[in-house]
Amino acid sequence: MSNHFSADNLKFPGDDRRLDLTDVFVFQAPGGEHHHGLLYRHQPGKTVLIMDSNPTSAPPPIPAPTTGPEFHPDAVYRINIDTDGDLHADVAFTFTFSEYENGTQTGSAWYATGAQARQPEPAGEQLTDSLPVSFDGTAQPVQAGRIRLSAGLRSDPFFADVEGALHGLQWIGHDDFAENNVDSIQPADDVANYLGPWSKILENGGYPPDEARTAALTVLPDILRYDRTKPATYPNGRILTDDVYSMRFAWLTHGKVGPTGLKPHDDLLNEFPYLGLPNP
Repeated sequence: MSNHFSADNLKFPGDDRRLDLTDVFVFQAPGGEHHHGLLYRHQPGKTVLIMDSNPTSAPPPIPAPTTGPEFHPDAVYRINIDTDGDLHADVAFTFTFSEYENGTQTGSAWYATGAQARQPEPAGEQLTDSLPVSFDGTAQPVQAGRIRLSAGLRSDPFFADVEGALHGLQWIGHDDFAENNVDSIQPADDVANYLGPWSKILENGGYPPDEARTAALTVLPDILRYDRTKPATYPNGRILTDDVYSMRFAWLTHGKVGPTGLKPHDDLLNEFPYLGLPNP
């Protein structure tokens, strides 16, 4: 489903923040016209997909950023969608970006289905080769048929008490992601690789062995499930105010660790592009 600091030891993939896919959100678009990369199907009843990367926030001892607010020019950013439950992509939205020069960057986007959705390189229909990346909070959407695209720096909607997690799950009430930004715009065989280790972790957290295996399978494979016939709230999709951090620690500890008490950020928007303006 993606995660802040998704490499080993709370680090970034390749030690590069721009490669850290921090959060994925999916929900139905509300009536009317939300940290890098936003894909938005515009009319009410359509589906909103948001993928964030390149966080400006990280707890110590992670060093301060050495790169800018841009997307990585050599990366392929992708949202894979499995429509039949076989754990293979049936639809893929793929984004690549130019070099960041003089404070500007542009992106290209593709829409692929079937076998093309499973290719590692960009494939399928090219939706645009001139998607402007906004760094000042001004949404600059591109309409490609029924699909509306936008990419840019936005306020990070994630809220979590990271310091509390690093100190024995004793919540201190500090939101380590407040007033930070992200760039706003894929599973392997997770069950075979991680069912055993995760089951053991959950047993250590207080689950009986059989329950531990069942609980591990609720998050494996690492995909975000979404049934459009039901209200969107995690684990059915994910909206911007879902407290997934508290939910995950309750899951890890068999319900022994309570909510952090943190509230969603108050800069979220009720209309496109939903994520708040970037913080200074």
